[in-house]
Amino acid sequence: MKIINKKARFDYEILESLEVGIVLRGMEVKSVKGGRVNISDAFVKVVGDELWLINADITKYQYATDEHYDSKRTRKLLIQRKQLDRLESKMKQGNLTLIPLSIYTVRGYIKVEVGLAKGKKYHEKRKAEKERDMDRDLLYESRKFVV
Repeated sequence: MKIINKKARFDYEILESLEVGIVLRGMEVKSVKGGRVNISDAFVKVVGDELWLINADITKYQYATDEHYDSKRTRKLLIQRKQLDRLESKMKQGNLTLIPLSIYTVRGYIKVEVGLAKGKKYHEKRKAEKERDMDRDLLYESRKFVV
């Protein structure tokens, strides 16, 4: 199961991506494997020497008994120290941010794809939307004449 953050690719220009692990509880793992995750409003923040996933919504597992479960709690991301130092230096140099692009499983482990991104301007978003509409119209027109 792969959950993709479609909003991130529209709002940001992704310069680089990186695969990191995530620390979850048992019931959260079952929810992620079931596809009950929303990362469209989530972001990644460096606090101290650690990477944290903030505002990711992992819905409570339907058979869990925990009554005080917080679905939007802050979760720790697992990354090597050398990679974290490199990301921090790039973020400081180019006014960049970290955002989660997708969550997926690899050999039973839950992984998060984190992207180093630069925000798009309003006119850049409009241009991308216009190009997408033109491509769709062109595809429609080409299908019309195929027998």
